[in-house]
Amino acid sequence: MSKTLKVPHTLILLLGMMVTALIATWLVPQGFFDTTLSESGREMVVAGTYQTVAERHYLTPWDLLTAIPRAFAAAQDVIFFVLIVGGVLAIARATGTVDALIGRLLERHGKKPQRLIFMVVFCFALASSSIGTAGEYIPFVLILVALCKAMRLDAMTAVGMIVAGYGIGYGVSAFNPFTVLIAQQIAEVPVYSGLWLRLAIFVPFVLIGFHHVWQYTQRVANDPSQSMMLDVPCPLKDKATPHYPELAMRHKLILGSFIVTLGVAVWGIATKGWYLYELGGVFIAWGALIAILGRLSADETANRFIEGVSDLVTTAILIGVARGIALILEDGQILHSLVHGMSLPLSYVSAEISAIGMLVIQTVLNTFIPSGSGQAYVTMPLMAPLGDLVGVPRQVAVLAYQFGDGFSNMIIPTNAVLMGILGMAGVPYGHWFRFCLPLLIKLMVAASIVLVLAVMFGYGLDVQPSAVGS
Repeated sequence: MSKTLKVPHTLILLLGMMVTALIATWLVPQGFFDTTLSESGREMVVAGTYQTVAERHYLTPWDLLTAIPRAFAAAQDVIFFVLIVGGVLAIARATGTVDALIGRLLERHGKKPQRLIFMVVFCFALASSSIGTAGEYIPFVLILVALCKAMRLDAMTAVGMIVAGYGIGYGVSAFNPFTVLIAQQIAEVPVYSGLWLRLAIFVPFVLIGFHHVWQYTQRVANDPSQSMMLDVPCPLKDKATPHYPELAMRHKLILGSFIVTLGVAVWGIATKGWYLYELGGVFIAWGALIAILGRLSADETANRFIEGVSDLVTTAILIGVARGIALILEDGQILHSLVHGMSLPLSYVSAEISAIGMLVIQTVLNTFIPSGSGQAYVTMPLMAPLGDLVGVPRQVAVLAYQFGDGFSNMIIPTNAVLMGILGMAGVPYGHWFRFCLPLLIKLMVAASIVLVLAVMFGYGLDVQPSAVGS
């Protein structure tokens, strides 16, 4: 019986979703909205212009096969960033810095894991909320897995801390330039308006994420057989060090250089528009620096880097295939049809239900449009005027978009960052789904309550465009 219910390998799940997407392109009406260029040069759909194609274009199984290498090309920035980070962290581990840091953290937090879990969830959520960090968390994965292993916790706990912070930060974002800024500009409400509500709900939502991870940790601590990772080997294998070295001066210098590296990355993102290519270059520079500080020979540095990269080849494959699902939907011209079809029922229900409906639609669509900014350009030109018709303030429509995009980032297999984190930690997607689904449900319920209250109390009416809806 257990064999019958066994979840397939993550790669098989992703390939199955690609096949399902291909079949959907044969059944769902093909159509499109007219598009226009935004001030930033991005394509944005025009509301009320949806039309079906004159003649259906059928994708073939050959298109499915060729979509896989095309998907690798489309996801190359994430793939190479993950491989580079894996190689550089292998160099850092060879210097003994990671083990020394873990030993120091165990001294301070070993008997109070709840404090560590809250700090990680809160800090990652704060970073995502303010500057939209996501792929930047990948360097922390193996460090937290090693720390959790030393604390007799499992890799699921490490991933839970990272992804809960990442998803909740995006969902209740206060300043995220990739989601809040773009969505508010499209909805024609003042940039960063409504800040007070997003700040007010930040800590309560972080506490929901913390409680979910901590509850699981307690269950595993009381009964190790309750761990979801019992049947999965640790990605660190025998690399864990039973004796943790003292945090020496060279280790402190390497850690200090890591903080400087992160600072340079944040500066580049905020002021220069850097993303994964530039961040990869920054981490390569850090790898060269720590090899010097750690007194590693050139040959040993090269061997360690290649070893770290080779450990993440499986992860790279999963990231590439995950991108293929959205490619099939785009090629089959049904992405706009899905958006159009899901938005139609909202005009027949109350404003409060419509707000929840917007949340559900944004959650579902994030599976097909895993880019936060891309989803804003496709959905917000439709949701903003639709909200005018059904009595949902545009500010609430933006909030529904944030919730739907951010929270579902934690579970959708088309999210390349999520697949990278899971792959590095050695957590199968099926195991993660079982862990994360209850958390997603809790967050969706809380988000629905916030949206209903926001509509009832007129959140955003003070900045509603005066020429609309009157």
